[in-house]
Amino acid sequence: MRDLLFKNLTSLEHKRKIIASSEISDKEGVHSVIRRHFIYMVKEVKSQELEKPLPYLYVEKIRNTKEQKQKFFCKIKGSVYAINQEKLYLIVYMHTLKIDLALNPQNVT
Repeated sequence: MRDLLFKNLTSLEHKRKIIASSEISDKEGVHSVIRRHFIYMVKEVKSQELEKPLPYLYVEKIRNTKEQKQKFFCKIKGSVYAINQEKLYLIVYMHTLKIDLALNPQNVT
């Protein structure tokens, strides 16, 4: 069995886009949940405020052998400058990935 959920939220007023997906599956006795999020925002930059946010990376892996579960989490933040019609824009983005793996209760002895 495999369930997929996909969301695409766009706000032109706030100059923001959010893309999210979730996948839940039971395969070969393992229950897995995978969640992905991608968010970006666009801001027009005036010439005085050229301070760019610092990039960020966070990775965490947890393994619980007693409960037979594994978790993985990764978050990446960054930014990039872009020019469109002679205007300077700062594009700030964040991507997250979360994976949960567990043995199905029927397979635990």
